[in-house]
Amino acid sequence: MTKRPRAFSFGGGAGAAILRGVATVVVIGLAWEAVVVGAGIKPYYLPRLSAILGAIAALPDAYLAGFLRTLSETLLGYAAGALVGVLNGVLFHRSRLLRETVFPLFVISQTIPVIAFGAVVVLWFGNTILAKALIAFYLTFFPVTVNTLNGLEAVDKRQVDLLRSFGATRRQLLFRLQLPAALPQIFVALRLACTLSLLGAIAGEWFGDTTGLGVLLLQAMYNEQFVALWAAILMAGLLGTSFYGLVAWAEHKAVFWRSEL
Repeated sequence: MTKRPRAFSFGGGAGAAILRGVATVVVIGLAWEAVVVGAGIKPYYLPRLSAILGAIAALPDAYLAGFLRTLSETLLGYAAGALVGVLNGVLFHRSRLLRETVFPLFVISQTIPVIAFGAVVVLWFGNTILAKALIAFYLTFFPVTVNTLNGLEAVDKRQVDLLRSFGATRRQLLFRLQLPAALPQIFVALRLACTLSLLGAIAGEWFGDTTGLGVLLLQAMYNEQFVALWAAILMAGLLGTSFYGLVAWAEHKAVFWRSEL
């Protein structure tokens, strides 16, 4: 029997995906430029992409500093929110008392608008990276908590009973069965939290700061600099897309058995 050649597990697939992504971006960019020029759209509504890129190239240090500052705030809040969310999900899965008493408080906390929560946090901690990270954390931990709990609750009880019959401890059950089985659900929340944590960091910068993409957005809006406004939006989109792609890659590596089903 002729053995079927095996495709590259990640290198080839990832390379093709990157090429498709680059090609898509180029096509969208060309279409953007052509539509704006051809339709005579005023910069007030939509500037040319070349003008936006020119604005970024004219002040690279400002946009790079804003990108890195917002990235730092987003990553700190996201990492803390993801960790706390998974821990909360495990605790709520193991303790019915906690699920019935503490979880409703988490639900209530999410009804507080992020603007109101952010104002309080900035008053407490000032215009620091910690304050912005806390706002990103606030938007991140809850969906991760919910999806972790749902994923753990969905684990087949027969598999749990089987491992228990072989003497598996609660720790072994958690790390060898329950968390791996819940990973697809957890990564759904982690991908969603990419956008939420970025929104939290940018919203936090609106309360007063000197660096960050949120600051650049506000400055451009107040000064009615439409090209600069779109430049900040483009940088935020680049950050969010890159972050999402990184988490999606991590999901591909962690939940590897999906491609084998």
